[in-house]
Amino acid sequence: MKEIQLIINSSEITAGTRGSSLGPDAVMTAARNRESHFFKEHPIVRIESENHLLDAEVKYPYAKRIEGLVNIFSRMSSQVSLSLKNGKFPLILAADHGSAGGTIAGIKHAFPTKRLGVIWIDAHGDLHTPYTTPSGNMHGMPLATALGEDNLECRSNDPHSDVVAFWKALKNTGIDGPKVRPEDLVFIGVRDTEKQEDAIIERFGITNHTVEAIRRQGTTEIVRKTLDQLAQCDMIYVSFDVDSMDPELTSFGTGTPVPNGLTPQEAKAFLVEFGKEDKLTCMEFVEVNPCLDNKKNRMAEITFELVEAAANSIKN
Repeated sequence: MKEIQLIINSSEITAGTRGSSLGPDAVMTAARNRESHFFKEHPIVRIESENHLLDAEVKYPYAKRIEGLVNIFSRMSSQVSLSLKNGKFPLILAADHGSAGGTIAGIKHAFPTKRLGVIWIDAHGDLHTPYTTPSGNMHGMPLATALGEDNLECRSNDPHSDVVAFWKALKNTGIDGPKVRPEDLVFIGVRDTEKQEDAIIERFGITNHTVEAIRRQGTTEIVRKTLDQLAQCDMIYVSFDVDSMDPELTSFGTGTPVPNGLTPQEAKAFLVEFGKEDKLTCMEFVEVNPCLDNKKNRMAEITFELVEAAANSIKN
């Protein structure tokens, strides 16, 4: 049995909207409203945030608050690595998706010689870099840090020299260099990408199981194909962004909702099946934003149902 260690990261400095810092606690509130003792049954560690930067002027338009993200990467990497070295399973509730590169860095820091597979369940590719971003929001960049990718072929920005140094630090958190091979990255439900990201996806042939493919083939077949692709990996990390789900079927309680997404039932099926995988090393849930929820706390309620189902699968 895997012993779960809950890691709460309330940093929301990489998102374009405010409120996701409240997401993890909104999920905990949803659990309490159901009289669930889930968050009492598992030890919790909270990561110090850098949210004070939200009240300061943005220094770097092509990498907003990157100076704080360097600290978050370091803290996430250290805690995830420590949990794994202590034989625990890190189950992470994070505010925005920008810190996920730090999670990946922590897994590799704990097991630097092992090959890591990443299953990215999301509406977005998150493959931008400071050289390509149209918004400067760094929750669109975590996978680029994990791949060690600058995407200079699609360069449209000239970031400050400080940003170049900070970006290098992000890419080298945990261990120097790339943490994941492109062939060991699998997208599920990605449907909102930009041309710069599409160029990386095409260049590396990154797999994306679209919502349409999921409907045609079923979740069981997509799980099988995903695990077959990652068969040579020694360990697997699943990152679940709630915007992978259809907002009409959940709520708009997330920063960047995209229509035509997964149903909650499909999301649960994926998380439960991946939770059964022996190689699964870490799972993360991100981007619940109760400030944007048009159905009170519905997104957090659905997310707790997914977290609980996944955790039960992981433990067993």
